[in-house]
Amino acid sequence: MRTSRIRTATLAGVTAALALGLTACGGADGSSKAADGDNAAGTAQSRSASNGGGNEGARSKTAPGEVASKGTSTGAQQCRGDEMLLTAVHRFAGQQGDHLLVTASNKGTKPCWVTSYPAVKLDGRGTALPHSKKDNPGGNTHITLQPGGKAYSAVNLFDYGSKNHTAQSFAIALRGADGHVGPFYSVAIKGEKPQFSWNEADALNWSTKKPYDF
Repeated sequence: MRTSRIRTATLAGVTAALALGLTACGGADGSSKAADGDNAAGTAQSRSASNGGGNEGARSKTAPGEVASKGTSTGAQQCRGDEMLLTAVHRFAGQQGDHLLVTASNKGTKPCWVTSYPAVKLDGRGTALPHSKKDNPGGNTHITLQPGGKAYSAVNLFDYGSKNHTAQSFAIALRGADGHVGPFYSVAIKGEKPQFSWNEADALNWSTKKPYDF
């Protein structure tokens, strides 16, 4: 009887130990599976966020690029003097505000840009005129001209009565973004009084609007 009881107790202990072992293994498997599930879910979310973030990033980068390309007129080149029609009119002769209105028209087949202010040599001689100190800011802006588009500048004339210099034409050149001056082209003055006189003179930045348009 004692032997039977001992065997029964031993079997019960082994069974209990097996049950505890299975429970522990089951718990470990469950935790591992749960962790794998969490990791899988986390990985999926990470991939989704990564993909979504990548798409959003691509969209945010593309949009400014599209705007920028429109702003630069899809890679317009600098205007060339031989593709421009350059004209000038003497305005307000003998009055306060006496100036030469300069018009540059894009006669090419593609958009182009002008910047800064034109290099002007009155009567085609001497050094180029300085930039007007009273001009509006914005000389570094690229003004894009579509085919047929126009930009305006002006040469301010200051005549103190002595008429040191008199002319009916001048030479003009376009400036690059780096300030480099291109070839000079002769421009004849139009209007009722093409002849103009000056002691001092300066030039204005290019603009899409006529300066001094009274």
